[in-house]
Amino acid sequence: MAFRGAGGTEGGGGAFLIGIAMMIVGGYLLLNNIVVRPVLGFGMVAFRLGGLPITTGIILIPFVFGVALIFYNSRNWLGWLLACGSLLALVGGVIANMTLQFAAISAFDLIVILVLVAGGLGLFLRSLRAS
Repeated sequence: MAFRGAGGTEGGGGAFLIGIAMMIVGGYLLLNNIVVRPVLGFGMVAFRLGGLPITTGIILIPFVFGVALIFYNSRNWLGWLLACGSLLALVGGVIANMTLQFAAISAFDLIVILVLVAGGLGLFLRSLRAS
């Protein structure tokens, strides 16, 4: 009985593990060099409804009513809809008002990160082929 490797093919177990490790390390280094900054605005506009800006403060009004309805009657679907919908809108507004910037790193660091990610992906895919 032959040992089955990655993807059910013969061999390839070592390349699979090395490829996964390279992709994890490269992905970590890539994500570690991304800086997340908020977009500074007046009132933090979550989104626009038509031409009307909907701010985070306006989103909290239906949230408060939804929570009050839930505490009054936990089976009230309108309360759950208001509370959950407001939280989703708030999280979406926060995510929409962020910018992602790549940190200042050397060209060597960037090349190492790209080689780890692309080389790991190549080894991973090669391990899935029959040898």
